[in-house]
Amino acid sequence: MNEQPEILSFVKAMASADRLRIVGLLSQGSKRAAEIAEVLGMHPSDVMRHLEQLTTSGVVSEADGVYDLNEKAIESLARGQFEGKRAVYVPEEDQEEDVRKVLKTYLNVDGTIRQLPQEGKKMLIILNFILDAFSFDTNYTEKEVNTILRRFHVDTATLRRNLVDYGFLDRESDGTRYWRIN
Repeated sequence: MNEQPEILSFVKAMASADRLRIVGLLSQGSKRAAEIAEVLGMHPSDVMRHLEQLTTSGVVSEADGVYDLNEKAIESLARGQFEGKRAVYVPEEDQEEDVRKVLKTYLNVDGTIRQLPQEGKKMLIILNFILDAFSFDTNYTEKEVNTILRRFHVDTATLRRNLVDYGFLDRESDGTRYWRIN
């Protein structure tokens, strides 16, 4: 079966607060339709209608009038949707080989920095990568600079200081205003 209809069926099945309540109850253990109706204070015919949709979508299975949450099917569906579909960071082809190598080494697949390099040349390459997040002719507060840098790495102070020290950003002496110069 094609994955797209499976996920669409799952999303439709889960798009009801009552069905979510039923799934929540079944996550605690197997139940008969009458038990579900009683515990949730729902009309039995409504419970049966919801259970039919949950069963059709594969979220719930039924055997001899007892309903179970189909955890394996849900897990399989989730794995199938995300398997092999992560964004992968790939340096641009027109970059020099040493730049590509440093970016592959120090960046995670989502473009965040795995580890800050200690060596000057490698740090310079990482700073050049980060610099694209800053616009020319824009003044930034220190808080705005930190917010941008946090997208790349939690150590915003080191990145901010290096951007200034390497001449990519300049700032007022009191640190109230930053701007891109390179």
